[in-house]
Amino acid sequence: MLNLEPLRIVLERSGLDALVLVPGANFRRVFKQDFHQMERPLAVIVPRDGEAMAVVPNLEMGSFKPLGFPGKIFDWRDEAGYMGAFMAAGAALPQLGKGSRVGVEGQRMRVFDLFALQAALPACSFVDIHAEISSIRLHKTPEELALQRKAIRISEDALEATLGEIKVGMTEAEVESILLRNLFSHGADGLAFAPIVAAGDNAARPHAHARPDYRIKPGDALLFDFGGSYHGYSADITRTFFVKEVSDYDRAFYETVLAANAKGREVSRAGITASDVDDAVQKVLEQSQFAEFRRHKTGHGLGLDVHEAPQIMRGNMQILEPGMVFTIEPGLYRSGEAGVRIEDDVVVTEAGIECLTSFPRDLRLVG
Repeated sequence: MLNLEPLRIVLERSGLDALVLVPGANFRRVFKQDFHQMERPLAVIVPRDGEAMAVVPNLEMGSFKPLGFPGKIFDWRDEAGYMGAFMAAGAALPQLGKGSRVGVEGQRMRVFDLFALQAALPACSFVDIHAEISSIRLHKTPEELALQRKAIRISEDALEATLGEIKVGMTEAEVESILLRNLFSHGADGLAFAPIVAAGDNAARPHAHARPDYRIKPGDALLFDFGGSYHGYSADITRTFFVKEVSDYDRAFYETVLAANAKGREVSRAGITASDVDDAVQKVLEQSQFAEFRRHKTGHGLGLDVHEAPQIMRGNMQILEPGMVFTIEPGLYRSGEAGVRIEDDVVVTEAGIECLTSFPRDLRLVG
């Protein structure tokens, strides 16, 4: 039988009367299974008191019923539409009347899902408690960390294999295709996100796309930001290389980012805030000759989602605690010329941090 107690704890802490989960990372954390978000809505309503309700497309019942859902299931077929199931679920929740407040995942729920809930529970008000619900994923279990380590190891092996195949004159898109092949051949069962493979001036775009018509040449920065996933858990790694040669200026540029990355790993530990980590990292960049080329915060949480809490940025006073996993990824970007980012994944421990990534960070020439 599934355990919905973590969600009821969220309800107690937030003072709400119910919450709603839709497919996504929080759903997967509770139900241990992923469901696609398509045109067919699937929603689980968990009241603070009483039985939970699930609205499920009939074609998903073969996957949903074995989960052992501890509540009532209202399934619906395409020809009938989903509103009847939502209305039936709402009628089965008489405790959610006038003045009741229902929390939803504001960063995940779609507008038509919300409209269906509002029609089924017309006396309720709906509030965004995405952060509160997502807090159930803040502290990774040993089992989760094992899956994340596997995703990272697969990704690092794939990167090393890819570097051995790179040649001057390849396009960014060709390098990307090699990386993708190596990720899956080394054991990834999915992608954490669409990889970034960017050379030269494209590396100065933090969220670049691989170009099919740009051929890498000596002196180019070559940036990889990528990650395979394994059983839903993500790696997120960035390494920047230089093709064949590197100028003294670019070497100093690289070494500045490397120093900022090292500072982030040095200061991170339980008991300090996410803001403290970012502040230490940003000061390394700000006090360098390259301060004008800063663009972003130090990092973000990592798990079932590639970007989740805690956000490692100035002003976020969240205390770091054992079991939290996040990235340390300072970068510098000279628009129209080059960019460098070095990203590691770390987990907070009782003794400090464990760096889950082990791929070398020293400047390396490829091609």
